[in-house]
Amino acid sequence: MPIRYRVDATEPTTHRARFSVEIPTGGAPTVDLVVPSWVPGSYHLVNYVRGFRDVKARRSPDGAPLRVDRAEASRWRVHTDGAAEIRFDYSVYGHEMVTEAFDLTDQHLFLNAALALPFVDGRIDEAVELELHLPRDWTVVTELEELRPHPPTYRAGSYDELVDSPLDAGHPLVVTVRPQGIPHRIALCGEGGNYELHRIEQDLTRIAEATMRLIGESPLRAYTFFVHLNDVADGGLEHATSNSAVVARTVFAPKEMYERFLSLESHEYFHLYNVKRIRPKVLGPFDYTRENYTGLLWWMEGTTDYFSDLVLRRADLYSPARFLEEVAKMAKQLLATPGRNVLSLEELSRIAWVDYYQQYEATPNQSVSYYVKGNLASLCLDLEIRHRSGTRASLETVVRRLWTDYGKPGRGLEEEELQAVAERATGLGLDEFFGRYIRGTTELDLDAFARRAGLSFGPKAPPADDPPAVPGYLGIRHKDADGFLRVTHVLADTPAQRAGVSPGDEIVAVNGSKVAGPTFAKAMEGYPPGTEVELTLFRRGFLRRVATTTGTPPPEKYEFRPLPDADEAARAVYRSWIGADWEPPKPTGAGGA
Repeated sequence: MPIRYRVDATEPTTHRARFSVEIPTGGAPTVDLVVPSWVPGSYHLVNYVRGFRDVKARRSPDGAPLRVDRAEASRWRVHTDGAAEIRFDYSVYGHEMVTEAFDLTDQHLFLNAALALPFVDGRIDEAVELELHLPRDWTVVTELEELRPHPPTYRAGSYDELVDSPLDAGHPLVVTVRPQGIPHRIALCGEGGNYELHRIEQDLTRIAEATMRLIGESPLRAYTFFVHLNDVADGGLEHATSNSAVVARTVFAPKEMYERFLSLESHEYFHLYNVKRIRPKVLGPFDYTRENYTGLLWWMEGTTDYFSDLVLRRADLYSPARFLEEVAKMAKQLLATPGRNVLSLEELSRIAWVDYYQQYEATPNQSVSYYVKGNLASLCLDLEIRHRSGTRASLETVVRRLWTDYGKPGRGLEEEELQAVAERATGLGLDEFFGRYIRGTTELDLDAFARRAGLSFGPKAPPADDPPAVPGYLGIRHKDADGFLRVTHVLADTPAQRAGVSPGDEIVAVNGSKVAGPTFAKAMEGYPPGTEVELTLFRRGFLRRVATTTGTPPPEKYEFRPLPDADEAARAVYRSWIGADWEPPKPTGAGGA
């Protein structure tokens, strides 16, 4: 008999569902049930057990009560008294619509199993069943195997598969598209939305087809795009045969916002290869009770991020100029982070659990997002491979080899194997690149790598005929706090840091003139670079004054521009990378590049 979960969500307005787990004991004297501390794809520990109440256990089928001990914060131990089968009952409160969610409202039930279905310790590999009791007119969308429709009952081959197969029940709008003949459902969950359904169908189809072409094949029999419409966006979470995106219901227009939605969906779809199947050994099977450390998250997330926009280019959803514009925006994020070269990408990956997901006031000076730097390191590695191989190989070649040798056969990647795989796939020695930029902390020279594709990279020059006023720069990040400008971060090697400004300070005046959060940027135009200023501020409730000299702000925008003297080899790299002909720079006065 399988382990059987039952969900009673028939009183959705309470936001609390009732659950039971029926467990064959195999004669064991005790059975432990454990609530996971994290969800695969979201690398931080969370107190999911806080909503659990009404815990009890009994024998099956006579219902005699059994002793239950809370052995740890997220672990219950049931004493079986020799019963062949036991039943564990509890309730869970769920009212948060995020990507890794248990959300029960009068509109729907969204369930990521890790948040509400504890696993039986030592038996994660066993098949499980899930039975749903829902309001009468609700329908269910999930990629789990359906066993029977009434009540809706599903099967997973293991607890890992259960956690990797979210479900939404309620009144979703569901349409099906068939890229390369494979059914892909688009489930729009939630009220409102400024979307054009046919456009979403077309564009998600193009993303799926472009991804399949890039890899060469698909492991899918079916797939679901869960698109949750909400008032606040939360991003996306990948699964083996689906993804869950929580987006603002107004994200589908204007065009720039809609393109961000497409980039999110492209990222999560590429994950069905990279991380769900091409993965480090530690990322499946999972240890749900503790951190699962790997030095490869930069590849799993940063490289996926790189390919997500490259796929949009391949699908012709981004023009060449739009693709390069997005890369330049990513580069601006990197270059605006003082701590970008403090740690290697491998170390940034390992400490994600206590760094990226637990940022604080010193984070920008001691770290950087492995998404951002991993994305740009992947771009540089791609251009390095295309350049040195004469376009015979690329980062796409590496991903296809990873798919063939690791993803398709379900073989986990050892921590030190990635470089060797890349070298076998491309026929190139890549030790210098990995030593400098992946294991080391050398600054990514984006301009040098861009030149391999006939481009230069640097700050975008302001219009020569109407240059904007250059405001003074202090080097702080801030927020508005009841009319005060409260400093949240002080960036390294900036006028504010040299003056001794600290996070938490509330700046109330510059040179005696009152300032506030919403008007601060405009006010700094009156103190151009090189101006001596006195800041009046409250520090922990006490008034202080500090003096400094304003600096020059970092570039507002960066750009890639064609090199006027790009040779044919560089133009070939550009064509193989961008999928379009290289074009020379436009003459002055003929418009932007």
